[in-house]
Amino acid sequence: MRLRASALAVACALGLAGCAAADGGDDPRVVVTTNILGDVANELIGDAAEVTTLMKPNADPHSFEISAQQAAALQSADLVISNGLDLEEGIEQHLESAADAGAPRFVAADHLETLPYADASNGADPHFWTDPGRMIDVVDALEAQLDEIGIDVAANAAAYREQLDELDAEMSDAFARIPSEHRALVTNHHVFGYLADRFDFEVIGAAVPGGTTLASPSAADLDELATAIDSSGVPAIFAESSQPDRLMQVLRSEAHIDVEVIELFTESLTASGGGADTYLSMMRENTERITTGLTAERTS
Repeated sequence: MRLRASALAVACALGLAGCAAADGGDDPRVVVTTNILGDVANELIGDAAEVTTLMKPNADPHSFEISAQQAAALQSADLVISNGLDLEEGIEQHLESAADAGAPRFVAADHLETLPYADASNGADPHFWTDPGRMIDVVDALEAQLDEIGIDVAANAAAYREQLDELDAEMSDAFARIPSEHRALVTNHHVFGYLADRFDFEVIGAAVPGGTTLASPSAADLDELATAIDSSGVPAIFAESSQPDRLMQVLRSEAHIDVEVIELFTESLTASGGGADTYLSMMRENTERITTGLTAERTS
C-alpha cells in the first residue's frame, strides 16, 4: 500500500476520519469529495478501509474549499472518489494535483449515462444522484474499483443495491399521486434533470441560469421564469437547503401569485439528526416534500 504513517498523522491532526491507523497501520485510505458520495462509500466500505469525506454537512459542492493540509492528504490516498462534471468547482485544482501525484481516481460521472442541461451549451449535468437508478450504476462501478485495490465490498454492495431498488420503487409510487398537469419543477438552480428524466417530470426552469450556484440571474431571467410558473399553474416551487431561498421568494413576489416555496435537500446532506443525513433519507424526504407540494391546491 502507498499509505504512509506520516500522511495519516497529518489527517488525524486535522480531525479527519481514519485516525485509528495512526500507529503505522496499513489499512487503505479512501478520500471522497462530496458528502453524498461519502455516505455511499461508507455504506459499501464499512470497516474495510479508512474513509474521509472532505465536504461538510450543509455545504455547497460548487463552492466548498479545503485546507492545504487536506489537499496534501488527497495526494497520499489509495483512492480519491469524486463526482465529476465540474461539480466540485472549488477544489478541482486539488483533484488534478492529486492525480498528477499518482493518487488513483474514481470519477462517478464517468460510469453512467449523463444528461445535458436544458441549455446544452452549459455541458453535462453533474446532479445524477437525484436518480437512484444512476446511483446503482455508480455502486456497481465503485465496487469493481475497490476490488482492484484489494477492498472486498461485495456483500455490502449487494445489500445497498437492494435498498436503492426499494428507494426507486417508493419514489415511483409517491410521484404517481401527483396530477399530470402538476408534474413540473422549478428550483433555484438546475438540479433535477435526472429525477425528471427518471420519473417523468418537466423542468420548467430555475432562478439561477446554468448548472452552478455561483452564477447570478438577470431581471429578464426572473421575469421569464415567473411567466412560466404562472402559465403552468404549479402550486409549489423549490429552494435548496444549501442555498438561501431569497431568490425564490423574490421570484414568487415578482410573479404576483400565491405559490408555496418548499425547501429541499438536494446538493448536500445534513448533519446527523438534520432530516437528511444519509443519501437514502435525503431522497425520501425530498420525495415526500415534492409530492406534498405538487398535490396541493393552488389558491390563485
